[in-house]
Amino acid sequence: MRYSLDEIDTFLTVMELGTVTAAAARLNLSKSVVSRRITEFETTLGAALFRRHAGRIVPTETALRLAERLRPALAELVAAAESAGWGMDGRLPLQGQLSIAAPMSFGTMHLSPLLAEFAAAHPALELRVDYDDRLRDLGREGFDLGIRIGAPRDGSLKARKMGEDQQVVVASPGYLDRHGTPRTPADLRGHAVISYSHLPNAAAWQFRQGGRMVSPSVSGRITVNNGEAIREMAIAGLGLAMLPRFIVSTPLISGRLVRVMADVETRRLPIMAVWPAVEPVPAKLRALIDHLALRLSAERWGG
Repeated sequence: MRYSLDEIDTFLTVMELGTVTAAAARLNLSKSVVSRRITEFETTLGAALFRRHAGRIVPTETALRLAERLRPALAELVAAAESAGWGMDGRLPLQGQLSIAAPMSFGTMHLSPLLAEFAAAHPALELRVDYDDRLRDLGREGFDLGIRIGAPRDGSLKARKMGEDQQVVVASPGYLDRHGTPRTPADLRGHAVISYSHLPNAAAWQFRQGGRMVSPSVSGRITVNNGEAIREMAIAGLGLAMLPRFIVSTPLISGRLVRVMADVETRRLPIMAVWPAVEPVPAKLRALIDHLALRLSAERWGG
């Protein structure tokens, strides 16, 4: 049985992106080359990996099982080869590609400049950055590194704390003039809140009282899937918002938003780097994590 790493890489890319067209664009190949590699891989394996109909391809059960085993195996092979190429002394330039997944607001507001610095310092390295507030499956979707706001939920991932921020409750001066200012978590029942669609209100609106975290009953007519969008809704006077300081520091300083219940303790949010467990850790990934940890650990978001 003979197959190539190119065929495996192409197969995993098609699995991740879902179409031959997208895989061809990612790999900088023609669609015919991608299709040929998939066909040759299927022939070598003696198994169908995709069902093709109406211009779509759907992975078979065999493909799903195979991809689950091949992803970590290929990642470990690449890591071992790159460690050898790195020379283990850090003197050779970083090469290859790094794929990074991060939340939209934190990524665009704070992570992009740090990634730009890293890319400028390592011109032989390719970066693929995906900003999305959804919780991405790093292994299944082919990401080398994820940035998460809050404690990691997947115990199978390696993790390192980059820094820390805190949630704060904010509202516009106009909203508070019309509806009054809540002083305690219990006062929130009479107010409209702007909800975050990726987190239930009971998990987002948490306060520490009497040595334990409490989640008051809150409700509102607006639900949004992005922190910056929630911030703009709050600035427009549509309700109270619970957001990390890194999103609201500027409008708090300018007075477009006001912090509410500042004397009530809210959740502190670790800013985490997470990555699939691969040994040895590729030098390029280790260097990026060290760079982000150095810069983010010094950040202090005001407001």
